[in-house]
Amino acid sequence: MAQQDYKFEGWMGLDKSSADGNMVWQEFEPKAWEENDVDIKITHCGICGSDLHTLRSGWRPALYPCCVGHEIVGTAVRVGAKAVGGIKVRGRVGVGAQSDACVGRFGDCPECAMGTHFNGDKTYGGYGLYHRCPSHFVVKIPDAIASADAAPMMCGGVTLYAPLKHNGCGPGKRVGIIGVGGLGHFGVLFAKALGADKVVAISRKKAKSEDALKMGADLYLATDDEPDWATKYARSLGLIVCTVSSTKMPVTDYVGLLATNGSFVQVGLPEDGTLNAPVANLKRRLKMESSLVGSPSEIRDMLALAAEKGVKPWIEEVSMKDANKAIVDMHEGKARYRYVLVNKKPIDG
Repeated sequence: MAQQDYKFEGWMGLDKSSADGNMVWQEFEPKAWEENDVDIKITHCGICGSDLHTLRSGWRPALYPCCVGHEIVGTAVRVGAKAVGGIKVRGRVGVGAQSDACVGRFGDCPECAMGTHFNGDKTYGGYGLYHRCPSHFVVKIPDAIASADAAPMMCGGVTLYAPLKHNGCGPGKRVGIIGVGGLGHFGVLFAKALGADKVVAISRKKAKSEDALKMGADLYLATDDEPDWATKYARSLGLIVCTVSSTKMPVTDYVGLLATNGSFVQVGLPEDGTLNAPVANLKRRLKMESSLVGSPSEIRDMLALAAEKGVKPWIEEVSMKDANKAIVDMHEGKARYRYVLVNKKPIDG
């Protein structure tokens, strides 16, 4: 398909109320076409917690009107002459949370921070019919992975895979995953797939215990139900990845679960303030770091592992036409554990 003969339409957030299920279906103008771009006909798009943060301007003021969604899988329908990565028309591809970058630049990046492409055009996400993206950030989907399963891996999956891999998750590691939700369940799945000696799922309530054990966790720790958990399990883990997005979590107790030389990685990003690291209270050698999404190469590595080990996220497919209801259900904690929007039929505005 040499020329664009299709419209870019999607669910648009017009103001903060859009997070309450008030997105509006309408046409939008994608970034100006460049010969390193790829146009994707979207078949699936995962719903990520970041979508809700963006729609309600939780982290920063959103650039309304906005179309969210950064767990995109579909079919390449237009491939620029300068595209990289071996992407072919009709090939099955995906795009994650990163869709452009200021290559070779360092320091603050206003283009990335404000949700625009490097050429100044706005970015639009996957709650729609088509997506345009620089080919550097487009990855091929392995045949062994279903599109619905691949979609939430584009952000949620790699957000957990990247820090696990970076910190040596594998044989000999005892790993804790704090928060068993859309992000955290990927932590359990990938820690197990990477061959960790022990995987501990940590949450406040017992409700997700059975699910976590089915995902592969060796132990489920419900902190509300074990008053002495911080003492009982102190210094028992070599690596912890925390997905909780609240400043109210007991960070000092969580970090106390690490053995000396252990690493604590924070991936949850709170809206309600700043997380403080309890370094002065610990008085031993530990590492605390943050991690955010993953590079295209890390996404490819993750997909290869998922294909090899048969990693399957726990998902529920929802028609794209029901996106407004799905984001409300997501906010209310009904997802077990990721919703994936599916384009099945034309959508009436």
